Amino acid sequence: MKRRDWLKAAAGAVPAAWLAGCYEKPQVMVHEPGKYKGTRDPLLAKHARPEQKQRLIERFNLVQVDR
Repeated sequence: MKRRDWLKAAAGAVPAAWLAGCYEKPQVMVHEPGKYKGTRDPLLAKHARPEQKQRLIERFNLVQVDR
């Protein structure tokens, strides 16, 4: 092949390879309303304790008194 043919081939191959690298398969997740399917949250058990709830109420009242 001549040098000019190589340049034409490279000029077509580089953009094609660049565009092929940008492709990402779309991922669609359908969630049911009200159903959490993630990993277990350790803060839920901590929040269930009454002393933790009281601390959160006190902390909320420190900042939200003017509203």
